[in-house]
Amino acid sequence: MTFRRLRLGVNIDHVATIRNARGHRHPDPIRAAKVAAAAGADGITAHLREDRRHISDDDIERLSREIDLPLNLEMAATEEMLGVALRHKPHAACIVPEKREERTTEGGLDAVGAHNALKPYVARLKDAGIRVSLFVAADPAQLEAAVSVGAPVVELHAGAYAEATGAARDAEFARIRKAAAAAERLGLECHVGHGLDFENVGPIAAIANVVELNIGHFLIGEAIFGGLDSTIKRMRALMDKARAEAEGRASA
Repeated sequence: MTFRRLRLGVNIDHVATIRNARGHRHPDPIRAAKVAAAAGADGITAHLREDRRHISDDDIERLSREIDLPLNLEMAATEEMLGVALRHKPHAACIVPEKREERTTEGGLDAVGAHNALKPYVARLKDAGIRVSLFVAADPAQLEAAVSVGAPVVELHAGAYAEATGAARDAEFARIRKAAAAAERLGLECHVGHGLDFENVGPIAAIANVVELNIGHFLIGEAIFGGLDSTIKRMRALMDKARAEAEGRASA
């Protein structure tokens, strides 16, 4: 490959959701992580929620011990979750907003409003050698706040882009592309996640300033029909094709 590889983080939360529906051991999210690694994933993402609705503490323990790929722990900024992160020392910790009543993470973290609360969490995670990212909207003020609290990475929430159609999607895509460029100018590593699928991933993967995509729900759902290995391989191929074509156009 001559193009700059775009990393793929596979979120395995909803393998655990299916397991927990029966309260037994299967399907095993750690097995899913191993399949993802073999299929071309560059990292594994898991969100340990306060209510433990999917990923469990034991899952984090096993992922830390059994998986060779970098682990990205999605977590709320709480003392409990900080303790988990400091105990297991994952490669990365992505601080996300969390509400008990939400089905999934509904929006970006308000890094502006929560600046003073976030700063000590970011500092303690960084002191432990953990790469810190903030899951934020594609908004300049949020990017500047991420810099101010000391986070080296942002993950842009792509939910509005994924749910929109037509001109509205074009507008949301333009916001993400502009924010990715702004993040790079600010010295932030830029990731994108939430709602990405086979149909909409190409334009996002083509953004040169984006370093990593984190995708979970779609991959796990699509795996019911086509298998997890082939689903991840197809996503990997779509990402690589979009990035290669974009870099080819840029160099032409």
